[in-house]
Amino acid sequence: MVLPIYIYGQPVLRKVAEDIPTDFPELDTLINDMWETLAESEGIGLAAPQIGKAIRVVVIDLDVLSDDMPEYKDFRHVFINPHIVEYDESATDSMEEGCLSLPAIHEKVERPKRIHVQWLDQQMQPHDEWVEGYLARVMQHEFDHLDGKMFVDRVSPLRKQLIKSKLKALLQGRYRCGYRTKAAKR
Repeated sequence: MVLPIYIYGQPVLRKVAEDIPTDFPELDTLINDMWETLAESEGIGLAAPQIGKAIRVVVIDLDVLSDDMPEYKDFRHVFINPHIVEYDESATDSMEEGCLSLPAIHEKVERPKRIHVQWLDQQMQPHDEWVEGYLARVMQHEFDHLDGKMFVDRVSPLRKQLIKSKLKALLQGRYRCGYRTKAAKR
């Protein structure tokens, strides 16, 4: 089932999400709904808070970028209870990011190129590895949602001032996008 994407201003987007137990009810249904919602919204990543659930579940589909980034062919992964254990601050890069919860806003964000992450897959098998490159950026963006953060929190104060009117418009429900949404209460 395609679910509405929660838009900037929704309180759940600012909550720290909780780890889920391995016997979380209806987890497979939730994950399937997240995949359908992600596909319908034409995104590459979706965190559970973006569909109104303050739990640590993320889906990432980089296969849609495989024409330009062949290393991500067939990359569709579920991350349950993911945590970034360490950031390798020795190398960073700045790249434009967007977000399904912030329609029509794109800003450059500087992030470490390499991170150490731990998570469970859909079969509840643990993973512990260093991730780098574009996947590390996407993971940082999506895992930020699990910690109540959004990419606009990581832009410079000047850029934040310049997009203030766009953020205000989102808070007021004044935006357009091609997928189902749930705007902040006015």
